[in-house]
Amino acid sequence: MTLTEVFVVVVVLAVLAAMFFPALLPPKRISSHVSCITNLKEIGLAFEMWAGDHNDKYPMEISTANGGTMEVAATGNVLATFQIMTNELSTPKILFCPADTIHTITNTFGVNFTAKNISYFIGLDAETNRSKAFISGDDNFAVGGVPVKSGLLEISTNAPIAWTAARHKYAGNIGLADGSVWQVNDQQLVQKLTETGLATNRLAIP
Repeated sequence: MTLTEVFVVVVVLAVLAAMFFPALLPPKRISSHVSCITNLKEIGLAFEMWAGDHNDKYPMEISTANGGTMEVAATGNVLATFQIMTNELSTPKILFCPADTIHTITNTFGVNFTAKNISYFIGLDAETNRSKAFISGDDNFAVGGVPVKSGLLEISTNAPIAWTAARHKYAGNIGLADGSVWQVNDQQLVQKLTETGLATNRLAIP
């Protein structure tokens, strides 16, 4: 082979290696932050779709007698609200945060679907015309240094609330009624609580 032919072969091999080598690498893992934000955006869209079919009201605003979850959700029950939104949610997978080590993921809305498959709280005071109200978000809060438990959490804007290290390294994601999702630290979390305009924010914790 001439020197020119050797050079051409080397160039061709280099091009082929550049094309196929990335395919041999293990796939990149999607950040749990990104996955969580995507989940909360889909949850927010599901709430919006449900409200669009129910006079612009969320399930938590409508009495159970009229097909909503108002009375049940007010006790801190998260499951009931997500159960009546199964058509809008399409899959329960989006209710699970990949960084959550407490709850477990499930593939179907069936008899085995429980609050143990849900990573996100529901904001009970969310309304379509209250755009800054919390509608959903990570539930790994601590109040006064004590991690919150399942059920109803009533929190004032001056409460000593903070994120635990359980998921996103002392940070978390909050979905608002306007459809936006925010990744916030402790200080920003307090600010977002203040921006809701509510003296007390009621959250249903799974």
